[in-house]
Parts: sequence; structure tokens; C-alpha cells
Amino acid sequence: MQARSCFAILLLLPGLPAVIHAQAPQSAEKSRAPARRNLEVEDYFRIQEVSDPQISPEGKWVAYKVTTHNRAKDTNEDHLWMVPSPGGDAVLLTSSRGCAGHPRWSPDEKYLAFIRYQTCNSETDIDTNTGGQLWLMNRAGGEPEQLTHTPKDLSDIAWAPSSDRLVLVLRDTVEDTTGASFGEDLDRADEARPHPWVIDRLHFKEDGIGYLDHRRTHLYVFTIADRKIIQITSGDYDDVEPAWSPDGRLIAFVSNRSENPDSNYNSGIWVVAAENSDRGKSLRGISPGAYIDDSPVWSPDGQTIAFTRQLDLRLMERATIHLAVAPAAGGEAKLLTRSLDRNVLSPRFGPDGRSIYFLYESDGAQHLASIPAGGGDISLSISGRRKVDAFSISKDGLIAATISEPAIPKEVYALPVHGSLRRITKTNDASLSGIQLGELEYVQFKSSDDTPIAGYICKPPGYTVEKKYPAILWAHGGPVLEYFAEFEFRAQLFAANGYVVILPNPRGSSGYGQDFSASTFAGWGGKDVEDDLAAVDFAVAQGFADPARLGVGGHSYGAILTNWIITKTDRFKAAISYAGNLVNTSNFGHDEYSREWATEVGLPWEKRELWESLSPFSGITHVKTPTLVIGGDTDWNAPIINSEQLYQSLKWLGVPTVLVVYPGETHEISRPSFVKDYYQRYLFWFGHYVKGEGPAIPAATISVEGEDPATVLTALTHFR
Repeated sequence: MQARSCFAILLLLPGLPAVIHAQAPQSAEKSRAPARRNLEVEDYFRIQEVSDPQISPEGKWVAYKVTTHNRAKDTNEDHLWMVPSPGGDAVLLTSSRGCAGHPRWSPDEKYLAFIRYQTCNSETDIDTNTGGQLWLMNRAGGEPEQLTHTPKDLSDIAWAPSSDRLVLVLRDTVEDTTGASFGEDLDRADEARPHPWVIDRLHFKEDGIGYLDHRRTHLYVFTIADRKIIQITSGDYDDVEPAWSPDGRLIAFVSNRSENPDSNYNSGIWVVAAENSDRGKSLRGISPGAYIDDSPVWSPDGQTIAFTRQLDLRLMERATIHLAVAPAAGGEAKLLTRSLDRNVLSPRFGPDGRSIYFLYESDGAQHLASIPAGGGDISLSISGRRKVDAFSISKDGLIAATISEPAIPKEVYALPVHGSLRRITKTNDASLSGIQLGELEYVQFKSSDDTPIAGYICKPPGYTVEKKYPAILWAHGGPVLEYFAEFEFRAQLFAANGYVVILPNPRGSSGYGQDFSASTFAGWGGKDVEDDLAAVDFAVAQGFADPARLGVGGHSYGAILTNWIITKTDRFKAAISYAGNLVNTSNFGHDEYSREWATEVGLPWEKRELWESLSPFSGITHVKTPTLVIGGDTDWNAPIINSEQLYQSLKWLGVPTVLVVYPGETHEISRPSFVKDYYQRYLFWFGHYVKGEGPAIPAATISVEGEDPATVLTALTHFR
């Protein structure tokens, strides 16, 4: 059935059964549950990711995005769905043409606007979608309509309160910044006419994008009636996160408008007139200062702007993210959560303006809370051992949120003003109904210096205390991240294959306060490694883990810790290093982090000893652990040179090692066939060296269903 008829029929005649079901009903003969099995690699492609819940203004419907990993096409796809807020059948809104995301209801409830992309990459930790255009779906029925045809990439949209306009965040083309006649051709990556990159910026590279020029993101007002686009901000700055004032006259946004934005993190909240005639040359700063301000939202009366603020620029992401409010006319900001000392995310005013809702992370969970708009006690709306990922609020205060729990991937939930939390989507119920998952247990223990540390242990299905299990320490990335009480496919896959999985939140993690997070500042491979190893000691002491069968691994900063760990101990029988660092000086001027390096560690020619002491390469001759090394060849976060150097070092040292490089992949490997490949390699590598079972390398090559085998560059020759 076409998305058009689904949208119109369900909205106008909700009693009709002609809808697309998120889960097919089972017949009476099949109601008896079959024997459950353990999770397999192929289940990754059956599990879908739900995100960006947007409740309609009147609170009757929730639109959301669903990401699927299509094995047949070897691509990731994003589509929009919606579900009645009381629960019921979910309806597919967008077809298979490209990827759709960012659904936003018009305030008058007549339209659903969204962005459709020519290409999308749903697995990255940054937005690398390209070719975005504005589309509109009319609630009265009809096909979705494309409203913009601009060569500029569209990344964000927000409705005006009057529902006749939207503000768009568009990225410049080359022609916008240079006036070159070939600008549009270059912006479309015309391979027949390559052009040199001319770089003059201090911050000159980003993962998923590549080299940076002076193409910036700016704000544009789009009028639906005449399709006119008017630029309202300009300059050599990136302007993002627009938010309309309730009267529709002003737009608040985030921008670093310091003298040299590439050299610092001093983002601020600014306000510009929506009918601006000078492209934003006349701006008003909201509570200016040397802070990292983000996520502005207006109070319903238009008098106050709430936003998030980090106070210490030097600590960067290690500084606690607070909730702040400031007069919309400008003035001193007030911190509302100074005593909380936990990261605050996604502030939203309640419908009456008396309270502000927000997410905050704490001790391996993420909650939804609220606080009086003038300050006061914090009230929890959704808490417990779960992760509230995102939320929106209707005019009558009904909350829609995406939530994950250890045995349930993210789904949409509804929370009435006076009522209890209820799940309203069942996106993955059918896919997981026959699978027995491992139990995720929250644990606390002491590090070697008696510092309290927490984390999780994921046990194999059918776990019994009478048995000691092979165990895998999997270090999280970041470093300013944490493990949450949520569904985690990798941990469940390891558990399904008989491993106890150790998931600690060592010092440097978020969720435990600024001092805890900042304790590893310019101290990588020290306290964080001690805490991770203490987690293994705890698992062994509790009888969870067999000390003779241990593995270690991680991605990004987790791979950095893995590289450190194998230089300090040979207790692990195998290691997997996925996109980590090895020789830090090799990264300066090559990765995307020159500002971060200079701020945290100092310039390498001034702090050479510190740079070398923070490099796992300093202890490389101590490594005895067989190590699988993987990465993407266009990763500018942790460039592949690190993986190559680790592989070459271990090769020369005679340590069993394999290097797998995935072509066209960035920091997060996302192509479905490649994801299948690395999960299979994980299991073979640990199976051989930790369990002593089978070969270390899978015999089969990558294949895409119905297509020729894809190519993976794998260093397998002379395997030791």
C-alpha cells in the first residue's frame, strides 16, 4: 500500500484496518512460542533502530524514524513511521526513495515536514547524510511533495509558530564562498573534473566529511506559499540549532562567532530577526562569555531562553553540561543544575512554561527529569535502569520518548500528564521473540586505589553460578561516554557465544560528575586502565570469569585502552583493536583533533615527553597478545595509520596479528556486509585464542546477497 493512502486513511478514518503493521499478527495455530535460540550475527540485520520521536501538537500521533540495515542492497536505510499515541498499528510514511529523517509537525497540525536525503549513513556518530531536501506531507492526504531543489545540503528544519514558514539549516556550496563557476560541479563531486583542495583553516578536517574549506552552514527562512528562500545569517561561521520565538519574529541559534572559531570551543546563543535584510549582520548575543552553549529553546511567553552550558572550555567535553536560562533580551544567565553535576541534554519547556524538561545521564542510566523554570528541586519523570534517548512534548503535556532497556532495543513510549509510562511501538518484538538474551547485571567494585567504579556484566543465556565462563573486557569509546542499561548488540552477541562480557565505566567516563570525568585529562592509559583491569579482577573474584580465558577489545577510545592494556599485561589471550590510536604524534595534523590535542596535551614540539608517554607505542615491545586490528581507510577520527602501525609493530615483534581495512569506511564502519564481516571476525578471533576452538580467521569472504562478493583489504599473508 502506498504511504499516501496509509497517512490519509489512518488520520481521517482511524477505524479502518487498511494499514501497514509494524508487526504481523500471528495465527492461532502459531501462538505457541517455539523454543528460543541464542542471538546470531544475522540478527543484526533484523533488528531496527527507532529514533527521533516527534509527538503531534494535539498529542494524538507520534512520528519517528526507523533505521534498517539492508543486507540485500548492502545499504542502511532510514524511513519515517507514525503510531497513535495511545498505541496501535504503526504506519509507514515514506517509501524507499533515498533516506528520510527529521520529521517535524507543523504547529497548526496540518503538515508533517521532513528531510529526504540522496545518500545516508545511519551508523556514524556524526551527520554524514548528503543531498538533503525539504519535503512536506499533507495530513489531508496526497503524495509527499518536495519543496526545495537547492544544491545546498539541508541538515535541519524548524517550523515557525504560524506554520507558514520554516527555518532551514543549509550548507554553502563552493560557489557561495569563492564565486567559482565550477562550484556546483565540485559540490556534486564531479569525478571527471577533479579540483585541488585549497586549505587555509586551522580546523581543516572532519571524519565523514574530509577536508574542510569555508563552506559553512547558515540559516534560511523558507516560505511555503511562494517557495522563496531568504538567507538570514552569513559569515565564516557555522550556524546551527535554530529555534523560533513564540511570536515568530526572532530565531535563536548556536554559533561560535569568536575571532578565530577554529581555535576554540566558545559557542554561544545568538538571536536574529526572522525577516532579516542584512543576512544576520545585526545579531544579539544571549549571555555572552567564554562558555560552550548549546540547544536553545524559548519559553512559551517569549521572555526566556533555556540552553545547555559547559563552563570550562579547557576541559572540553569533560566539563559538566548544565541547564541554564537567560533573558531573551540578553543578560546574565542562571545555572539551574549546578548542584546536579551530571550532563544535561535536550531541554524543553513544559506547555505552561513553569518547568523545563531535560535528559540527564547518571551512573549507567539516562533519565527524563524536570525543574522549575526559575530553579528549584529536580523531579524525575522517567527513571530506572534504562536509557531515555530522546523525547518531545505535546501542547497538553503528553510526552513521547524513545527508550531502551537491556532486553529491549529503542522503542517509542508515551507518558501522559496523569498516568503511567506505556510502550506504544513493537518494532523489534517479532525479531527478538524467539531469542534468549543474556542478563545485564549492574555491578559496583573498587579500583586498585579504592576508587568506587561501576559498570555492567552481560551474562550468557542460561548462565549458572557453578560454571566459570570465558570473558571479554570490552572498553567503551569516548573517553567521555558510559555504558548504559540499554540493549547492546555486540555485548549480547558475545554473551550468546558463551562469554561473560565485562562493561566497566572507568574514570574518564561521563555520568559520575566532572571530577570523575576530568581525572584522566592528559592522563590516558593510567587510571582508566587500572579501573578496567579492576573490573576484570572483580569478575574473576565473583566467579563470573575464568582467569585463564580472557579477551579484551574496544572501538575508538576503547581501542586506545585496548592498545594500552596489552602493553601492560599478558593476562589476555586475545585482543581486538578497532580504530584506535598508537603513535600520538602521527595523528597531529593528520586527524580531526588538532584543537583537542593542543588544548589537552599541548603542542607536540613543546610537550614531546608527554605526547610519547600518552602513546601506547611507548610500551609496544611488551605486547604478547594476539591482536586483530581493524579500521576504515577514510577514518579521520582515528586514522588508519594507527592500525597500520600497530599491525606492523606486532608483525615485526612476532605477535600473531591480522589487519583488516574496510574501503570507503570512516570511524564507524557501516556498510552491512562489512558489519557482518567484522562481527564474524570477532567471534573467530576470540573463539580461537580465548576458547581454543576453531581457526582464528573465517574462511568465507564477504558476499552480498544476489551480488558479486565485495572487496575487503585484508592483510592475511604470512599469518603467524
